[in-house]
Amino acid sequence: MSTEPNFYEAVGGHETFRALVDHFYAGVARDPLLWPMYPEADLEGAKERLRMFLEQYWGGPKAYGERRGHPRLRMRHAPFPVSPAAKDAWLRHMNAALDEVALAPMHDAAMRDYFERAAHSMINTHDGGEAPMPGGVVPDRLQ
Repeated sequence: MSTEPNFYEAVGGHETFRALVDHFYAGVARDPLLWPMYPEADLEGAKERLRMFLEQYWGGPKAYGERRGHPRLRMRHAPFPVSPAAKDAWLRHMNAALDEVALAPMHDAAMRDYFERAAHSMINTHDGGEAPMPGGVVPDRLQ
């Protein structure tokens, strides 16, 4: 059994991911393109879901999967118009959040690479286009 910490542990565990998500949402709250996509009434829930997803992805607790099942990122984001401009705005805020948590260069690069690839894969419309699932409401079965 390895005594080396996994990625989650090496970057500081729960507190690092909590800080990352808090910094990210602070930027999103000021973004006129992204903010309308986030449910203000459920902002704490959205923050918790993102934090749990990231923690699980990077080797931490499996709470996301236990509570929500498989991430199905594209399907969960289908109700929202994720255009190239929205992707760029999302990445700008996530990269700024990474700047704030100031990870070691190797860990920082790994996370930025993942976020770039994941954000690009969420694009589902052209700038100004409609989301594939109109209405911006995630069906209960996808939540």
